[in-house]
Amino acid sequence: MAGPGTGYGDLLRTRHAGRLLGGTLLGRLPNAMAALAIVLFLRSEGAGYGLAGTLSALYGAAVAVGQPLLGRAVDRRGQPRVMTAAALLSGAGFALLAANGPRPLPVAVAAVVLAGVATPPLEGGLRALWPAVLRDEQQVQKAYALDAAAQEVLFTVGPLLVTLVVSAASQAAALIVTGVLGVAGTLVVITSGPSRDWRAAPREAHWLGALRSPGLAVLLGAFFFVGIALGTVSLAAVAYGDAHGGGPVAAYVLAANGAGALIGGLGYGARGWSGVPERRLRLLSVGLALCFPPLMLVPGVGWMLPLAALSGLFLAPTLACGFLVVDRHAPSGTVTEAFSWVVTAIGVGAALGTAAAGLAAQHGGTAAGFGVAGAGGAVATLVLLSTSRILTVPNLAGGSEKDRNGAVEPRFSSTHQA
Repeated sequence: MAGPGTGYGDLLRTRHAGRLLGGTLLGRLPNAMAALAIVLFLRSEGAGYGLAGTLSALYGAAVAVGQPLLGRAVDRRGQPRVMTAAALLSGAGFALLAANGPRPLPVAVAAVVLAGVATPPLEGGLRALWPAVLRDEQQVQKAYALDAAAQEVLFTVGPLLVTLVVSAASQAAALIVTGVLGVAGTLVVITSGPSRDWRAAPREAHWLGALRSPGLAVLLGAFFFVGIALGTVSLAAVAYGDAHGGGPVAAYVLAANGAGALIGGLGYGARGWSGVPERRLRLLSVGLALCFPPLMLVPGVGWMLPLAALSGLFLAPTLACGFLVVDRHAPSGTVTEAFSWVVTAIGVGAALGTAAAGLAAQHGGTAAGFGVAGAGGAVATLVLLSTSRILTVPNLAGGSEKDRNGAVEPRFSSTHQA
């Protein structure tokens, strides 16, 4: 098995690692496809932009609500049973929308909500599995970095795939394919040995579940503001493109931002890091916050692309380190739910960031739009810096715990030094 400091090839050659990462990315493609697929389909059926946009946003809201609920169910009942049912229901939601169209509206709304709320918590599930598949904290950290970096590829491939299916078949087919990919990726994951064997550690009955951890609450607050920054960049890039000749300019800016995140994530995971990750997360968040304000200069495209890449450089490392800290602070038996709350926090923040950037760009110009990203990054850092005492020692977590079958669920102790 790969040891600390080895490359990504060694990690992916670790038994089950490549399958779990590939299956999860395949199953998460609907997250990158659904918004565009829903809008294109409803427009093709005669719906206006207002209705199409509202139902697309409703899908995103439903995903945000469903992830922690399903994550809690996975922690209680295991991955295969919950994720299989969820994937099939989500796929049925996409199929129902394709068969129904925008009318009758209540059925369309129900279909979109079902597709979103039943999205299987593959992100949280994968991050819960890594400590059981890999042998030490450095390897898990490398896996988190690869996961965070791969998301940039995911959200580039998703819209492109929707476009290709629409061109080859139809808008309805794109919806169906979106649902089928979610089911296929889920089946790849839940039929693997680690997914079948995984059980959460014994948990204390508490209505708050993972949210009873003060450290996790702090992390979710920080991730919420990171999400605001992410949503802002997407909208502000469109405003920048419109102000600089339109065409593919916005896509170039977003591609540069994604490339920066990919480079940063792969670079971060390629080396070993010493010390506790809570301290490292604070330092990375400072770097993230400092790289957003230069976008407010809104220079010409030739200078804007490097600035966009710079703004993404600390994103994947911050997320990767944050995932490790989440695992250390999640209460016993709630790790999937905890990671699913992270997905929700970032998603809700991104939605609000997009709305705020739209208002800022409309009234204050493109620089003001990017300013919202800078504010989001700065507040995320302030949250982490001002609560350092809470994040000093993991709460309700740490140490090796035994699951209901007697197998060990690895959780790295707060005193582990890489």
